[in-house]
Amino acid sequence: MGETESDGVSSEDLTVPAVDGFALAGTLFMPRGRPAHAVLINSGAAIPRRIYRGFAAHLAQQGCAVLSYDYRGIGGSRPRSLKGFAASMTDWAALDITGAVGWMRENFGELPLRYVGHSFGGQTLGLLANNTEVSRALFIASQAGYWKLMAPGERWRVAAMLNGIGVPLTRALGYTPGWSGVGEDLPKGVFLQWVRWIMSPRYLFDDASLPGLANYASFNAPLRALCLADDPWATRPAVELLCAGYTGTTPELLSIAPRDVGATAIGHMGFFRAAHRCTLWRSATEWLLES
Repeated sequence: MGETESDGVSSEDLTVPAVDGFALAGTLFMPRGRPAHAVLINSGAAIPRRIYRGFAAHLAQQGCAVLSYDYRGIGGSRPRSLKGFAASMTDWAALDITGAVGWMRENFGELPLRYVGHSFGGQTLGLLANNTEVSRALFIASQAGYWKLMAPGERWRVAAMLNGIGVPLTRALGYTPGWSGVGEDLPKGVFLQWVRWIMSPRYLFDDASLPGLANYASFNAPLRALCLADDPWATRPAVELLCAGYTGTTPELLSIAPRDVGATAIGHMGFFRAAHRCTLWRSATEWLLES
């Protein structure tokens, strides 16, 4: 467990228990004074928590206690070998994210809990049995990722990569290597479930085996979804489809083009670049921390 401090923000590496007790690697960012809000950052699929470090520190500078963490099988929560390691996207939602929400309420129960979901992290807020603990949610490039809703050129590349390379390779190796095009290495069960969702017209909403689907209607707090216009994965129709699943609230969907913030490109990952501190980060933080 290491602790560092810079720019008035301290960060500490720790472990967070999932619902089943699995130890998730996390980093807690704290402001110099008493925090006024608690913020949980929930990663995209195959994306380690280190990608969100700059944004997490920025939120801590605004007076927030911020936790970022790795899902089982990813980053610091990865076992020595992924071959034979049992994990699914269902586990990430029902065990890991649900556990992280519970840990934040246990440790910062007096503070309003804000939820930042990038890509997969926004898709699954609705699945959580404890999503009513969240008082405001910000989605960044979160979508119902049906392949035909992706940008025209990207959709065919993704379909070919997943089915022609990813699935056979995963079945042969027992896990999905990151060099196949998915980012980080992925557990077999995570990748195969993800492929099933991507190939289904309503994405995870078509998965009748998901017991948490009924929890979407329970979330009734303010929700803002940011759609980055040059994102080939989270296109506007895909973001709209995801938002339609949150029937207990009225999601606010904002489309942002790179030129709107003086950038040449943003894409699926670019929001978290420090270059957007005074534009995307500032406006997102102001909304997220509203009373």
